[in-house]
Amino acid sequence: MEQLKARIEAVLFTTAQALSIKEIADILNEEDVDKVEEAMLDLIMDYASREGALEIDDENGYILQVKEEHMDIVEKLCPVELKPAVLRTLSVIALKEPIRQTDLKELRGSNAYEHVQELLEKGLISRTKDKNGRSYNLKTTPKFAEYFKLKGDTRSLAKLLEIDKGVKDNELS
Repeated sequence: MEQLKARIEAVLFTTAQALSIKEIADILNEEDVDKVEEAMLDLIMDYASREGALEIDDENGYILQVKEEHMDIVEKLCPVELKPAVLRTLSVIALKEPIRQTDLKELRGSNAYEHVQELLEKGLISRTKDKNGRSYNLKTTPKFAEYFKLKGDTRSLAKLLEIDKGVKDNELS
Protein backbone atom coordinates (compact mmCIF):
# COMPACT_ATOMS: atom_id res chain seq x y z
CA MET A 1 0.00 0.00 0.00
CA GLU A 2 2.81 2.44 0.87
CA GLN A 3 4.47 1.83 -2.50
CA LEU A 4 1.20 2.50 -4.33
CA LYS A 5 0.64 5.68 -2.30
CA ALA A 6 4.14 6.87 -3.25
CA ARG A 7 3.43 6.18 -6.93
CA ILE A 8 0.10 8.04 -6.74
CA GLU A 9 1.86 10.94 -5.05
CA ALA A 10 4.41 11.01 -7.90
CA VAL A 11 1.59 11.16 -10.46
CA LEU A 12 -0.15 14.01 -8.60
CA PHE A 13 3.11 15.90 -8.19
CA THR A 14 3.96 15.59 -11.87
CA THR A 15 0.59 16.49 -13.40
CA ALA A 16 -0.78 20.00 -13.37
CA GLN A 17 -4.41 19.00 -13.67
CA ALA A 18 -6.99 17.13 -11.66
CA LEU A 19 -7.21 13.42 -12.50
CA SER A 20 -9.87 10.81 -11.84
CA ILE A 21 -9.05 7.58 -10.02
CA LYS A 22 -9.42 5.75 -13.34
CA GLU A 23 -6.93 8.09 -15.04
CA ILE A 24 -4.45 7.59 -12.20
CA ALA A 25 -4.90 3.82 -12.35
CA ASP A 26 -4.31 3.89 -16.11
CA ILE A 27 -1.13 5.96 -15.74
CA LEU A 28 0.15 3.50 -13.16
CA ASN A 29 -0.93 0.47 -15.21
CA GLU A 30 -2.88 -0.64 -12.15
CA GLU A 31 -5.89 -2.81 -13.00
CA ASP A 32 -7.42 -2.75 -9.50
CA VAL A 33 -9.12 0.67 -9.47
CA ASP A 34 -10.57 0.02 -6.00
CA LYS A 35 -7.06 -0.53 -4.66
CA VAL A 36 -5.95 2.79 -6.20
CA GLU A 37 -8.96 4.55 -4.67
CA GLU A 38 -8.21 3.06 -1.25
CA ALA A 39 -4.58 4.17 -1.49
CA MET A 40 -5.69 7.65 -2.63
CA LEU A 41 -8.03 8.04 0.36
CA ASP A 42 -5.22 6.95 2.67
CA LEU A 43 -2.87 9.47 1.01
CA ILE A 44 -5.47 12.23 1.41
CA MET A 45 -5.68 11.42 5.12
CA ASP A 46 -1.87 11.52 5.37
CA TYR A 47 -1.78 15.00 3.86
CA ALA A 48 -4.70 16.18 6.01
CA SER A 49 -2.92 15.09 9.19
CA ARG A 50 0.31 16.96 8.34
CA GLU A 51 1.02 20.58 9.07
CA GLY A 52 2.61 20.95 5.62
CA ALA A 53 1.99 23.39 2.80
CA LEU A 54 0.42 20.84 0.44
CA GLU A 55 -2.98 19.17 0.23
CA ILE A 56 -4.82 16.87 -2.12
CA ASP A 57 -7.99 18.49 -3.39
CA ASP A 58 -10.68 16.15 -4.67
CA GLU A 59 -13.37 18.60 -5.81
CA ASN A 60 -12.98 18.02 -9.58
CA GLY A 61 -10.74 14.98 -9.58
CA TYR A 62 -7.56 14.63 -7.56
CA ILE A 63 -4.83 17.26 -7.61
CA LEU A 64 -1.88 18.01 -5.35
CA GLN A 65 -1.84 21.71 -4.59
CA VAL A 66 -0.51 24.34 -2.24
CA LYS A 67 -2.86 25.13 0.63
CA GLU A 68 -4.70 28.44 0.36
CA GLU A 69 -2.84 29.96 3.31
CA HIS A 70 0.47 29.59 1.43
CA MET A 71 -0.63 30.88 -1.98
CA ASP A 72 0.93 34.29 -1.39
CA ILE A 73 4.37 32.65 -1.55
CA VAL A 74 3.51 30.83 -4.78
CA GLU A 75 2.16 33.98 -6.40
CA LYS A 76 5.32 35.86 -5.45
CA LEU A 77 7.58 33.17 -6.90
CA CYS A 78 5.52 32.05 -9.90
CA PRO A 79 3.31 34.81 -11.21
CA VAL A 80 1.27 33.94 -14.27
CA GLU A 81 1.64 36.90 -16.57
CA LEU A 82 -0.91 37.15 -19.34
CA LYS A 83 -1.11 39.69 -22.12
CA PRO A 84 -4.45 41.54 -22.23
CA ALA A 85 -5.56 39.73 -25.41
CA VAL A 86 -4.80 36.32 -23.86
CA LEU A 87 -6.61 37.37 -20.68
CA ARG A 88 -9.68 38.32 -22.75
CA THR A 89 -9.59 34.92 -24.44
CA LEU A 90 -9.34 33.25 -21.03
CA SER A 91 -12.32 35.32 -19.85
CA VAL A 92 -14.44 34.10 -22.76
CA ILE A 93 -13.48 30.50 -22.02
CA ALA A 94 -14.32 30.93 -18.33
CA LEU A 95 -17.68 32.56 -18.99
CA LYS A 96 -18.84 30.20 -21.73
CA GLU A 97 -17.21 26.93 -20.66
CA PRO A 98 -17.24 24.42 -22.02
CA ILE A 99 -16.74 26.26 -25.31
CA ARG A 100 -15.75 24.70 -28.63
CA GLN A 101 -12.41 25.95 -29.90
CA THR A 102 -13.99 26.80 -33.27
CA ASP A 103 -16.59 28.97 -31.51
CA LEU A 104 -13.82 30.68 -29.56
CA LYS A 105 -12.00 31.44 -32.83
CA GLU A 106 -15.17 33.07 -34.19
CA LEU A 107 -15.42 35.26 -31.08
CA ARG A 108 -11.74 36.11 -30.62
CA GLY A 109 -10.23 35.75 -34.10
CA SER A 110 -7.47 33.56 -35.47
CA ASN A 111 -5.05 34.50 -32.66
CA ALA A 112 -7.30 32.49 -30.35
CA TYR A 113 -5.35 29.34 -31.32
CA GLU A 114 -2.10 30.87 -30.05
CA HIS A 115 -3.87 32.08 -26.90
CA VAL A 116 -5.26 28.58 -26.28
CA GLN A 117 -1.78 27.08 -26.62
CA GLU A 118 -0.35 29.57 -24.11
CA LEU A 119 -3.20 28.95 -21.66
CA LEU A 120 -2.74 25.18 -21.99
CA GLU A 121 0.99 25.53 -21.30
CA LYS A 122 0.26 27.59 -18.18
CA GLY A 123 -2.26 24.99 -17.02
CA LEU A 124 -5.15 27.47 -16.85
CA ILE A 125 -7.38 25.58 -19.30
CA SER A 126 -7.86 22.01 -20.47
CA ARG A 127 -8.80 20.76 -23.93
CA THR A 128 -10.70 17.62 -24.90
CA LYS A 129 -11.98 16.42 -28.28
CA ASP A 130 -15.66 17.15 -28.76
CA LYS A 131 -18.12 14.39 -29.65
CA ASN A 132 -17.86 14.81 -33.42
CA GLY A 133 -14.06 14.86 -33.28
CA ARG A 134 -13.77 18.01 -35.39
CA SER A 135 -13.00 20.50 -32.67
CA TYR A 136 -11.95 20.69 -29.04
CA ASN A 137 -13.93 21.66 -25.97
CA LEU A 138 -12.13 24.13 -23.73
CA LYS A 139 -12.68 24.72 -20.05
CA THR A 140 -10.82 26.20 -17.12
CA THR A 141 -8.82 24.07 -14.69
CA PRO A 142 -8.59 24.08 -10.91
CA LYS A 143 -5.34 26.04 -11.37
CA PHE A 144 -7.41 28.82 -13.00
CA ALA A 145 -9.76 28.95 -10.01
CA GLU A 146 -6.84 28.80 -7.60
CA TYR A 147 -4.88 31.54 -9.36
CA PHE A 148 -7.83 33.92 -9.54
CA LYS A 149 -9.02 32.93 -6.04
CA LEU A 150 -12.42 31.82 -7.31
CA LYS A 151 -14.78 29.64 -5.37
CA GLY A 152 -17.78 28.10 -7.07
CA ASP A 153 -18.67 27.96 -10.74
CA THR A 154 -18.36 30.28 -13.71
CA ARG A 155 -21.90 31.59 -13.23
CA SER A 156 -20.66 33.27 -10.06
CA LEU A 157 -17.69 34.59 -12.06
CA ALA A 158 -20.03 36.02 -14.70
CA LYS A 159 -22.16 37.64 -12.01
CA LEU A 160 -19.05 39.04 -10.30
CA LEU A 161 -17.82 40.56 -13.56
CA GLU A 162 -21.17 42.16 -14.35
CA ILE A 163 -21.71 43.55 -10.85
CA ASP A 164 -18.20 44.59 -9.85
CA LYS A 165 -16.68 45.56 -13.18
CA GLY A 166 -19.63 46.42 -15.36
CA VAL A 167 -18.35 43.96 -17.97
CA LYS A 168 -20.96 42.66 -20.38
CA ASP A 169 -20.67 39.43 -22.35
CA ASN A 170 -20.27 41.22 -25.70
CA GLU A 171 -17.33 43.29 -24.38
CA LEU A 172 -15.18 40.16 -24.18
CA SER A 173 -15.20 39.42 -27.92
